[in-house]
Amino acid sequence: MTSLGNQKNYIIDSHPCFSEEAHHNFGRIHLPVAPRCNIQCRYCVRKYDCANESRPGITSRVLNPSEAVERVSAMIRRNEKLSVVGIAGPGDPLANEQTYEVLRTINREFPHIILCISTNGLLLPEKLNDLLKAGVKSITITINAVLPEVAEKIYSWAYYRGRLYKGKDAAFWITNNQWLGLKMAISEGLVVKINSVFIPGINDTEIPMIAWLAGRRGVALHNIIPLIPQGEFSNLKRPSHEMLNMKRKECEVYVPQMTHCRQCRADACGTLEKELDMELETLMARIGEEYCEMVV
Repeated sequence: MTSLGNQKNYIIDSHPCFSEEAHHNFGRIHLPVAPRCNIQCRYCVRKYDCANESRPGITSRVLNPSEAVERVSAMIRRNEKLSVVGIAGPGDPLANEQTYEVLRTINREFPHIILCISTNGLLLPEKLNDLLKAGVKSITITINAVLPEVAEKIYSWAYYRGRLYKGKDAAFWITNNQWLGLKMAISEGLVVKINSVFIPGINDTEIPMIAWLAGRRGVALHNIIPLIPQGEFSNLKRPSHEMLNMKRKECEVYVPQMTHCRQCRADACGTLEKELDMELETLMARIGEEYCEMVV
């Protein structure tokens, strides 16, 4: 086994989102430092004030870089189970300069932590080197279609290189850059997971194609997640548990399937089984430090 192979195995075994066993033993934290998004998915509604709601793209508030690093530091002091720090929004991490600043700082101060990002992939080909320099070791790309004509039904627009694209042009850039970025990331040794939102009536036949291509390219894991009906797709139905299981079985012949996803918030913290209130964790850590200073 090569050192690169050992590193990949370590990342998979220690990453709660990549390993069903790891999610029992390791914690992760998502840092909500990336508010801007460069595409509009028809199923996505992002709000920052839904503290009691759990779904991707939402957070209690957006953190600045120093607050994000302090949040990681507080969790490390209070919970040694932390193995992964990820940035998953609430927008797209690659479209926000704060992402790279936070990643570089955490890699410098906590080099043992696995750094991970979740992206729509539009900027991945041109931002991959920045991620590598920042110490990122794993990446999740949300890919919902192979064919641009299907992607056109899923995405309203894309903002790319200073231009707003709609329709077929937006679909072309999104699908082209997702698959190109995926290929580049794997060639650089990153551990890659694909998320695919299962939208009945829209991308039913695309998801097996995604799984087939992902397996051929060396993707570590495929996560098929059910549509949460909202936004332009609020009139669609969420796929049933049976439908989801059937799609996963159809795809598992091509690439390993993830079955323990919780569709986490952009500010998720703790283990997948026991979410922590990170605002409270940080506050308690500060109170503890201030008390120790008073005693001394």
